[in-house]
Amino acid sequence: MALQTPEQEGIIALTAIISIFVAFPIVVAIARAIWKRTSEPSRPRSIESDQVLRRLEQLQQSVEAMAIEVERISEGQRFVTRIMSERDKQALGAGRDSGNT
Repeated sequence: MALQTPEQEGIIALTAIISIFVAFPIVVAIARAIWKRTSEPSRPRSIESDQVLRRLEQLQQSVEAMAIEVERISEGQRFVTRIMSERDKQALGAGRDSGNT
Protein backbone atom coordinates (compact mmCIF):
# COMPACT_ATOMS: atom_id res chain seq x y z
CA MET A 1 0.00 0.00 0.00
CA ALA A 2 1.48 3.35 -1.08
CA LEU A 3 1.52 6.18 1.37
CA GLN A 4 0.27 9.54 0.20
CA THR A 5 2.08 12.78 0.68
CA PRO A 6 0.38 15.63 2.50
CA GLU A 7 -0.05 17.44 -0.80
CA GLN A 8 -1.88 14.49 -2.32
CA GLU A 9 -4.08 14.18 0.77
CA GLY A 10 -4.95 17.88 0.49
CA ILE A 11 -5.86 17.51 -3.20
CA ILE A 12 -8.04 14.48 -2.42
CA ALA A 13 -9.80 16.33 0.40
CA LEU A 14 -10.34 19.42 -1.78
CA THR A 15 -11.75 17.27 -4.61
CA ALA A 16 -14.12 15.52 -2.20
CA ILE A 17 -15.34 18.82 -0.73
CA ILE A 18 -15.90 20.34 -4.18
CA SER A 19 -17.72 17.19 -5.35
CA ILE A 20 -20.01 17.10 -2.31
CA PHE A 21 -20.81 20.79 -1.92
CA VAL A 22 -20.67 22.05 -5.53
CA ALA A 23 -21.04 19.32 -8.15
CA PHE A 24 -23.68 17.22 -6.35
CA PRO A 25 -26.18 20.11 -5.86
CA ILE A 26 -25.76 21.11 -9.51
CA VAL A 27 -26.45 17.55 -10.66
CA VAL A 28 -29.49 17.34 -8.35
CA ALA A 29 -30.86 20.66 -9.69
CA ILE A 30 -30.48 19.50 -13.30
CA ALA A 31 -32.15 16.17 -12.53
CA ARG A 32 -35.00 17.95 -10.72
CA ALA A 33 -35.55 20.30 -13.67
CA ILE A 34 -35.70 17.37 -16.10
CA TRP A 35 -38.09 15.52 -13.79
CA LYS A 36 -40.42 18.53 -13.49
CA ARG A 37 -40.42 19.19 -17.23
CA THR A 38 -41.46 15.62 -18.05
CA SER A 39 -44.06 15.27 -15.29
CA GLU A 40 -45.96 18.52 -15.97
CA PRO A 41 -48.71 18.38 -18.59
CA SER A 42 -47.95 20.46 -21.62
CA ARG A 43 -49.69 23.80 -21.68
CA PRO A 44 -51.90 24.44 -24.69
CA ARG A 45 -50.99 27.37 -26.84
CA SER A 46 -53.25 30.33 -26.30
CA ILE A 47 -55.30 31.06 -29.39
CA GLU A 48 -56.79 34.44 -29.96
CA SER A 49 -60.56 34.61 -29.68
CA ASP A 50 -60.87 35.92 -33.25
CA GLN A 51 -59.20 32.79 -34.56
CA VAL A 52 -61.42 30.59 -32.42
CA LEU A 53 -64.57 32.32 -33.65
CA ARG A 54 -63.42 32.07 -37.26
CA ARG A 55 -62.68 28.36 -36.89
CA LEU A 56 -65.99 27.67 -35.19
CA GLU A 57 -67.86 29.52 -37.93
CA GLN A 58 -66.03 27.54 -40.60
CA LEU A 59 -66.80 24.30 -38.76
CA GLN A 60 -70.48 25.23 -38.52
CA GLN A 61 -70.65 25.97 -42.25
CA SER A 62 -68.99 22.64 -43.04
CA VAL A 63 -71.44 20.73 -40.86
CA GLU A 64 -74.39 22.50 -42.49
CA ALA A 65 -73.07 21.67 -45.97
CA MET A 66 -72.65 18.02 -45.00
CA ALA A 67 -76.18 17.91 -43.60
CA ILE A 68 -77.56 19.25 -46.88
CA GLU A 69 -75.63 16.66 -48.88
CA VAL A 70 -76.78 13.82 -46.62
CA GLU A 71 -80.39 14.97 -47.07
CA ARG A 72 -79.94 14.94 -50.86
CA ILE A 73 -78.52 11.43 -50.73
CA SER A 74 -81.39 10.19 -48.57
CA GLU A 75 -83.96 11.78 -50.94
CA GLY A 76 -82.32 10.02 -53.87
CA GLN A 77 -82.34 6.73 -52.00
CA ARG A 78 -86.04 7.10 -51.15
CA PHE A 79 -86.80 7.89 -54.81
CA VAL A 80 -84.90 4.85 -56.11
CA THR A 81 -86.50 2.60 -53.46
CA ARG A 82 -89.98 3.81 -54.42
CA ILE A 83 -89.35 3.24 -58.14
CA MET A 84 -87.94 -0.24 -57.52
CA SER A 85 -90.85 -1.22 -55.28
CA GLU A 86 -93.35 0.00 -57.95
CA ARG A 87 -91.48 -1.97 -60.61
CA ASP A 88 -91.56 -5.09 -58.42
CA LYS A 89 -95.30 -4.70 -57.85
CA GLN A 90 -95.89 -4.38 -61.60
CA ALA A 91 -93.71 -7.40 -62.33
CA LEU A 92 -95.48 -9.51 -59.73
CA GLY A 93 -98.90 -8.40 -60.97
CA ALA A 94 -98.02 -9.13 -64.60
CA GLY A 95 -96.82 -12.60 -63.73
CA ARG A 96 -100.12 -13.52 -62.01
CA ASP A 97 -102.25 -12.23 -64.88
CA SER A 98 -100.39 -14.23 -67.53
CA GLY A 99 -100.44 -17.41 -65.47
CA ASN A 100 -104.24 -17.39 -64.96
CA THR A 101 -105.19 -17.14 -68.63
